[in-house]
Amino acid sequence: MKIFALTLLLFIPMTASAEYLDVIESKMVDGCSSDKYLTIVKDFNKEWGMKNGYSAKIAMPLQSGDLESFFWLGTTKDAASFGKAWDEWRDAMSDSNSVAAKLQARLDQCSLNVARRGYDLY
Repeated sequence: MKIFALTLLLFIPMTASAEYLDVIESKMVDGCSSDKYLTIVKDFNKEWGMKNGYSAKIAMPLQSGDLESFFWLGTTKDAASFGKAWDEWRDAMSDSNSVAAKLQARLDQCSLNVARRGYDLY
């Protein structure tokens, strides 16, 4: 019984402290530059991400089997926070004047999403 209790205690802090990583693989569309895309990401973090507990960085390939794809790396404090932020983002898409909809339009003009993945970070 003691071993079970100790084992359980070891896992509780790890589970409770897991950040969430949102990974979106994208490709740049013609007419967009990495500088333009990074400006959009900066605006995203400032205008929407900070308010919703979401922070994004971009991983541009230097060495890879695929030098055309780049990766959006978004983080939240946990999966529940990501879910709340996702709900906010999705719901805002119905209002073309919302910050999220305007940012999404800019992202769509500059990139094409290839795949999306989510991970718990420990």
